Amino acid sequence: MGTEEAAITMVNYYTTVTPHIRNVPVFIQYSNHKELKTDASNQRTQAVLQAVSAVQSPSSDVQEILAAASSPVLRIIIDNMFYPVTLDVLQQIFSKFGTVMKIITFTKNNQFQALLQFSDPVNAQQAKLALDGQNIYNSCCTLRIDFSKLVNLNVKYNNDKSRDYTRPELPAGDGQPSLDPTVAAAFSKDSNSLLGKIPGALNPLSAAAAAAAAAGRVALAGQAGSSGVLLVSNLNEEMVTPQSLFTLFGVYGDVQRVKILYNKKDSALIQMSDSNQAQLAMSHLNGQKMYGKIIRVTLSKHQTVALPRDGLDDQGLTKDYANSPLHRFKKPGSKNFQNIFPPSATLHLSNIPQDVTEDDLRLLFSNAGGTVKAFKFFQDRKMALIQMSTVEEAIQALIDLHNYNMGGNQHLRVSFSKSTI
Repeated sequence: MGTEEAAITMVNYYTTVTPHIRNVPVFIQYSNHKELKTDASNQRTQAVLQAVSAVQSPSSDVQEILAAASSPVLRIIIDNMFYPVTLDVLQQIFSKFGTVMKIITFTKNNQFQALLQFSDPVNAQQAKLALDGQNIYNSCCTLRIDFSKLVNLNVKYNNDKSRDYTRPELPAGDGQPSLDPTVAAAFSKDSNSLLGKIPGALNPLSAAAAAAAAAGRVALAGQAGSSGVLLVSNLNEEMVTPQSLFTLFGVYGDVQRVKILYNKKDSALIQMSDSNQAQLAMSHLNGQKMYGKIIRVTLSKHQTVALPRDGLDDQGLTKDYANSPLHRFKKPGSKNFQNIFPPSATLHLSNIPQDVTEDDLRLLFSNAGGTVKAFKFFQDRKMALIQMSTVEEAIQALIDLHNYNMGGNQHLRVSFSKSTI
């Protein structure tokens, strides 16, 4: 930004209003860099900067500048390659940005690399801006992307090393298998999974990736990423209970079991209904504050959470919630599916009894240990928004007051809201 004041204003604004890009929440924070240095001799960088600042000019000008800035061919290097990356995985990821025409993969200096050609240089530019530095799978297989000096790729064979998508009739080449149809089927079924909503990762291992890996050279038995079990660490062991974890993680999926580890009580295993719910909970809750501590949420290598053996007392550290009436997502098509938002300072309340006033609710929520900053009833007074002073206070209030008995057997429902008051 031009000045530090402008940066402060921007960060302050977006701490209260979460910005979304393509429906994905974006988090903005200060960097350790005092300034960004760009190499004046690098014409492509300069052209991109011009394009960004050319917002006043017609968009066709911006497109022209971007086109001048780059070739349609990207050079991709995969760092920290823990799982195999196939040509089809690359095609799926990059085709989100435009038509992928050709891909050639090879190994150079012991690193897996690929050249990938788009139909249009602008698509290559967008893909590089969006994907450079991202992980294909959680915490591994990092994409390093720059432009190739080549402007056109010459592909001779269609096999698992190279592919020209414009010429399906090309031969497979000597001794090279064409793609196994079962793997191809797995990819086509799972076409949406590779760009997940996880900060810093395109998606933990998906069914397509598992199929690719099975066809490749790595055995995935027991690798993290395929189960619905989460490992949560850095918990406040004085305060945390299975119930509090059930309530918080239950915002993002139906928690089946919770186990606080007997020998390490600042850690717990949480079993969700499926791996999608586990990924959703991880993406929203990793790095949030619970009972004053920033919790870490990762996928566990366990496939299930074991219950204690019969007659063995584990001090109530393991709880089975399989039949809990409090699951939010057991009804197919429930409205709750459309109302999943990241933790925020504003909470949505529903199922409020008719005789409960604003003062009653303000008092209830301030007793949960927070400060109520704002309150608003919906028209029918069965629902309301209540804004706490911090996200941490809102998390605490949700844990304490979701399912709170308001009298007359009416239980309060609490979830995070995307609105502010």
